[in-house]
Amino acid sequence: MALKRTTRARLYRLVMYVIFFAAIAGIALSINWGKAIPQFFNLEVAAKLFPGIITVGLRNTILFTIIAFTGGLLLGILFALMKLSSIGLFRWFATAWIELFRGLPALLTIFSVAFIVPVVFGWKVPGGPVGAGLLGLMLVASAYIAEVIRAGIQAVPKGQTEAARSLGMSPLKTMFWIILPQGFRIIIPPMTNELVLLLKDTSLVFIAGTFIWSKELTTLVRDANTANANATPLIVGALLYLVVTIPLTRYTAWLERRLARER
Repeated sequence: MALKRTTRARLYRLVMYVIFFAAIAGIALSINWGKAIPQFFNLEVAAKLFPGIITVGLRNTILFTIIAFTGGLLLGILFALMKLSSIGLFRWFATAWIELFRGLPALLTIFSVAFIVPVVFGWKVPGGPVGAGLLGLMLVASAYIAEVIRAGIQAVPKGQTEAARSLGMSPLKTMFWIILPQGFRIIIPPMTNELVLLLKDTSLVFIAGTFIWSKELTTLVRDANTANANATPLIVGALLYLVVTIPLTRYTAWLERRLARER
């Protein structure tokens, strides 16, 4: 006797649940907890990290993210507008910039700003190694943010531009007072994703060199891991990253659902 469709669906879900929990149980049973807990969840080692991991590591990570994102946003707006310009030279330059810094690894960009630019141009970035690392992050962020902003601008209906121009607004005023605000409203979710990616990329600043006061989260827990010969600092650092990134990603998901309902 053939089963009903609803019965088959329930049976399928039950089998999937059984397989899922069986896999979780298999993984849990395969772990050598006697070695894993002292090596990865040592409370004494974790306690030594505080409060420095918050007041130095997490603080610098958030501060570096804000600085790099602000610089990348300003450059991103500029290059997005240049790529949409009617002047061919501006479009070509913006396209070359975006393709260059999206194509290069962020680590190589930071290394180039910190060590190659001073040799070739005889100019050092203000702020020393930290300034060079942050400038490298700004350049990389600007390329990705420029493409996000360009997509947001092009998503605004052309009728908005036509209406503004019919009221006597100049092209510049139309862009900054009508188009950009609507475009930014559209791109808030992908822009938040760029912020999360940039937060994690601050771990690459170490390639330019760091001081004790400028260590971000990843560098601090890496050094603590080496000093203690224990991996607990890595787990603590990962949890702190999640404390910051999960609210941001949940906020992005909420915004996407809200915008979808409004549309």
